[in-house]
Amino acid sequence: MTTHPDKIVLPTRRLDPQQVELLRSLNSGDAIKVVQTVRVGSRKWEAVATGTFREIAYLKTGITTDRVREDDVVVPLVRFTKPNGELSSISVDENTKVSRV
Repeated sequence: MTTHPDKIVLPTRRLDPQQVELLRSLNSGDAIKVVQTVRVGSRKWEAVATGTFREIAYLKTGITTDRVREDDVVVPLVRFTKPNGELSSISVDENTKVSRV
């Protein structure tokens, strides 16, 4: 786990280069706002969270991590602390918008 990984990539989609640059420039302790689009069926809405940035990490997911290491599906995570002290993380996708506040 590292605060500034060399690359921030998604397994199947591309992140906006400006968003990647912002994520790479964040420092532990920066105040951030995260906006994600949530979709269930045909309904969509935005979920917003704020907090203090801790780090960028990768989550290895799926059964493939126990079989063939080359088939790992990894998802970038933004780890942060909410104003109430709760430790939280959010997986980043192409619709995630992180900003400094």
